[in-house]
Amino acid sequence: MMANISEEQYPATGALISSVGEQYDPSGLDLLDRWNRHQRWFDERAAASVDPYCKTTLGRIGPAGEMRTRAGKIHSGVNFASQDYLSLSSHPGIVAAANTAIERFGVHSAGSPALMGNTALSAELEGRLAAFLGYRDSTVFATGWAAGYGIIKTLVQPHDYIVIDMLAHASLQEGARNATRNVFSVPHLSNAGVARRLEHIRRDRPEAGILVVTETVFSMDSDVPDLVGLLEVCRRWNATLLVDAAHDLGALGPTGRGVIERQGLVGQIDVLMGSFSKTFASNGGYVASNHPALKLALRSSCGPLTFSNALSPVQCAIVLKALDIVQSEEGCGRRERLHRNALRLRAGLEGAGFKILGEPSPIVPAILGDSAISRLATRYALEGGALVNMAEHPAVPMNACRWRLQVMADHSDVQIGRMIDVAIAARARAGMHLASIAWLRPESGLSTQTAAEEGSLHVAS
Repeated sequence: MMANISEEQYPATGALISSVGEQYDPSGLDLLDRWNRHQRWFDERAAASVDPYCKTTLGRIGPAGEMRTRAGKIHSGVNFASQDYLSLSSHPGIVAAANTAIERFGVHSAGSPALMGNTALSAELEGRLAAFLGYRDSTVFATGWAAGYGIIKTLVQPHDYIVIDMLAHASLQEGARNATRNVFSVPHLSNAGVARRLEHIRRDRPEAGILVVTETVFSMDSDVPDLVGLLEVCRRWNATLLVDAAHDLGALGPTGRGVIERQGLVGQIDVLMGSFSKTFASNGGYVASNHPALKLALRSSCGPLTFSNALSPVQCAIVLKALDIVQSEEGCGRRERLHRNALRLRAGLEGAGFKILGEPSPIVPAILGDSAISRLATRYALEGGALVNMAEHPAVPMNACRWRLQVMADHSDVQIGRMIDVAIAARARAGMHLASIAWLRPESGLSTQTAAEEGSLHVAS
């Protein structure tokens, strides 16, 4: 009987419980061969239909869509896996602006911002964005990652210090660790932890430069720092505050200025940076500040800007048109719909027994549990007609794998209801599947009791 069990129906244990951090083999002379185990593991997961990564969309981004898995399977359904918060990716005005820019400027900026890669549209965007954010100036980057990594590397020298929230984005973490060895992670959202660390640094190194790094909305937990209190702490200890506003700019706040606006800090954070890819329908990032020397410092001494091609005129035109919409009555209506949709999805999932993290935002983190139940639940969500992304260890804690559901302004009530129904059914099917694996493969180490509990969680609700 066991010889006839399919890998898809009864996956090998490693496909369900191992994590990606365990798959790299650092030994061996061939640097490429060190990734072979990693490849085999992901192929094993794909064979078991529990590899939800590297998906390919097959049409326009919207509240419903179609995608193909890495293994070639096609799934369609409601889309809560794309970051298009105000539903601008296929907005007619955005498409028209892109076409007009192509006709006038072509498709390529053809140079670094340090040379002749700036265009009339990028200059206009930097001015418009600075005014919107309440700053003297802004500088645009080809990606949000480049903006986050690059601003830290530009500001911080090896003898300086960085105090960073432990859950800050990978671009910020990598920029910090490549800028100086003096990096201190502090407990998530802990202004008291920042204050203690700054006090210790100032006591031992009164002349040191210190950069404090946090975000407005944290993407895995949808929670928000007390920026007013954090800015006071930074002022007290003469530290510079850098805030990443990738997930809220344009999407939250009465006028779309996000958490900074809600907390009354427009134009007051020392350095604000973020990405256009969540709300503004384009690749790209920005850094904004009131300091008169920062723009030329970035253009001449920031590797990801100085030695990269500038944002294309098409992308600049898209962001400019998106900014027009964000600042319009239409944008206000889209933010209101987005907020209502997020509240409805959160309430529906919480009512079904899911633990939902954080505050209402375009991100709805729904906790699933350990990797086994989460991978199977994600498989059944995709098969059931909901396009979702799963976050697992080491991106999140071992037993707190989750769906990071991304809400759009154009999601309908019917589509949100469909997502909730699929989530309930997928979690129940995953639990029953896990229980069957544990019974047929006792050597797997999967607990039949735990699997049965997971399977019954939503059946009873």
